[in-house]
Amino acid sequence: MSDGYHHGDLRRALLDEASQMIDEVGPSSLSLRELARRAGVSHGAPAHHFGDRRGLLTALAAHGLRMLAADVGAATAGGFDEAAVAYVRFAREHRGHYAVMYRPELLHADDGELSSARAASMEALMAGVESIPAERRAHLTASEAAHVAWSLVHGLASLAAEGPTPAPQADDLARRAARQLFA
Repeated sequence: MSDGYHHGDLRRALLDEASQMIDEVGPSSLSLRELARRAGVSHGAPAHHFGDRRGLLTALAAHGLRMLAADVGAATAGGFDEAAVAYVRFAREHRGHYAVMYRPELLHADDGELSSARAASMEALMAGVESIPAERRAHLTASEAAHVAWSLVHGLASLAAEGPTPAPQADDLARRAARQLFA
């Protein structure tokens, strides 16, 4: 629980607190009133910034997708296997964000920022796949390879976020599976 809001970026503070709450209680138990209480602001502050609960979750998902795109994009220099590790690590370290990023029933599907953030995260993943030598993925189109790669890392990330695989093992498994996928 935070000690209350004490700085200039209330929107960001609310997103951070919402992520922490979701990590603790899940997205279905998140309430704007409890979020406001934990952030130390008026009960109307979250609604002022996000409109409603779905708006808050949409903003949180977009924020998470942008962070994921940055993490995966930065790791791509090390090849697809390091991009895969970055994806899995993100899910483990940002469970609150990850818990809502791929849950359309919780989000405003037509939100422009969400669409833009989704595109950015897919571009980062595509860059990781494109770092694989073409002969190692010759049996797939770039789009198919990206879909297969996303399936692999998303499955491993979901397991890592749920906690059954210890962090070092999850990272190592992601790295080795990514190498094997396009061997």
